[in-house]
Amino acid sequence: MSQFDHVSVVKKSNIYFDGKCVSHTIVCADGSRKTVGVIFPASLVFNTAAPETMEITSGRCRVKLAGAGDWVDYGAGQSFQVPGDSSFEIQVSEPLDYVCHFG
Repeated sequence: MSQFDHVSVVKKSNIYFDGKCVSHTIVCADGSRKTVGVIFPASLVFNTAAPETMEITSGRCRVKLAGAGDWVDYGAGQSFQVPGDSSFEIQVSEPLDYVCHFG
């Protein structure tokens, strides 16, 4: 799917890590929430409250989930899942576009 139809967009952006990650929250007609954003080149650690599916729409990254021993590479068209109350490390060497699906 290349676009989301019938959504509300929260106008204020979410800015993390001194601007290295910027996203906007969208609320779908069914009430589900997603963020659509970009991560600029950096090595970051994200904490999760709810389970998340990170869908990569362009760019490449390396990810290591909390408790995992190995890094895994992801690119456009791929996704990875992160449990709730957890974390993941991500290394980005070029701008990375993503959609984060919550729940």
